[in-house]
Amino acid sequence: MDSIDQHILRALTRDGRISNLALAEAVGLSPSACLRRVTALERAGVITGYRAVLSPDKTGVGFVAYVTVGLNQHTKAAQEAFERAIAQSPEVRECHNITGAVEYLLRIEAADLAAYKHFHTEVLGTLPQVNAITSYVVMGSPKDERA
Repeated sequence: MDSIDQHILRALTRDGRISNLALAEAVGLSPSACLRRVTALERAGVITGYRAVLSPDKTGVGFVAYVTVGLNQHTKAAQEAFERAIAQSPEVRECHNITGAVEYLLRIEAADLAAYKHFHTEVLGTLPQVNAITSYVVMGSPKDERA
């Protein structure tokens, strides 16, 4: 990957719907050369997809929290069972297996505090692998490059 590829990636990260013509102009290439590079980046797995960024206000998400989860057993089977359960929970927007005092960091989106409490109590709290749950409520996001 050279500096032109990196420039293409930065531009696509800012606007994944940018036209090839505008992208080519932004990075100083002909449209055909730009398209070849983007296609090569996709084929190489550097670009793994494109997605829509949704407005939390317009989609009914009024509550976001990061949640750490500790498991009661440190086994592969316990992790796999937990991950299967979490994969079925639409409130969980991200799930990361981490190092440290707990095993997982989750990013939860819910309509409001009551909806989060339901998820916390009726979903996360009922999983037999879960030993500890700590919630960190997002008050604001001065930098969020997912948006």
